[in-house]
Amino acid sequence: MTQSYQDLYWNSTDGLRLHARDHAPRAGQASRGTVVCIPGLTRNGADFDALADVLAGVGWRVIAVDLRGRAGSERAQDPSSYNPRTYADDMVALLRSQHIDSAVFVGTSLGVLVTITLASRAPQTIAAAVLNDAGPKVPREALARIGKYAGKPVPPMDLQQAAAYMGTIGKAAFPRYTVEDWRAMALRTFRQREDGMLELDYDPAVIRTTRPWVLWLLRPVLWRAVRGLTARVPVLVVRGALSDILPADVARQMAATSPRARLVEVPDVGHAPMLNEPEARDAILALLDDVR
Repeated sequence: MTQSYQDLYWNSTDGLRLHARDHAPRAGQASRGTVVCIPGLTRNGADFDALADVLAGVGWRVIAVDLRGRAGSERAQDPSSYNPRTYADDMVALLRSQHIDSAVFVGTSLGVLVTITLASRAPQTIAAAVLNDAGPKVPREALARIGKYAGKPVPPMDLQQAAAYMGTIGKAAFPRYTVEDWRAMALRTFRQREDGMLELDYDPAVIRTTRPWVLWLLRPVLWRAVRGLTARVPVLVVRGALSDILPADVARQMAATSPRARLVEVPDVGHAPMLNEPEARDAILALLDDVR
């Protein structure tokens, strides 16, 4: 299968070599601008391949990043740098390296918090935003559920075992997934070792430095940041209908912060939609049509 992207590297302000998948607009398409995709806590830029294919097909450059400590990006020497503020600074460094003044930001889960943080620190860099299945208030029960598996030791596996593992931890979020879907998810989650076995493709420290109680204390700050973002630019809030991370009432409150914000719910999906679902895809395309 032909690789649909180029590897893009840039340096963080603290000297890490960071990686992204750079999807150029399809041949014959005039460039409409840049979309930067930011994945979830233990995820990476590969999660956005399907969405990037759609957006590149209508003229957008899509840069899907691996946050520091994930996939092709170097691991931090100081684990305390695994936090939304540093991730946001890494996004500013990315834009500067590519001479991009502003972009549309698509954040999933942790990527939502990074986008909100970026909106507070460098608001001029965001032309529009997609906030996928996370918000200023995350139920403690949902964080506890994720904590039961995220960051826990996982032994080396073959692909069949890795797919089964992904199905075990993810079946509630993706009840319609097939065996092939779980294999594809495993390939985006694990990396191959020299002996051919697979291991999780992220630094375990990204979990250990996550402090759920900090999110709880920062709720008022995050709400102010959301209101500031939606007041300035078009914003799409995406919620998986089965999600426990973004409750329906919180999603509605986010979308109600401004006439420039809207909400779309993806049926039969929990945390978090992959954004290639028809409901999410069409809503994102509509949002991009509003970007000036």
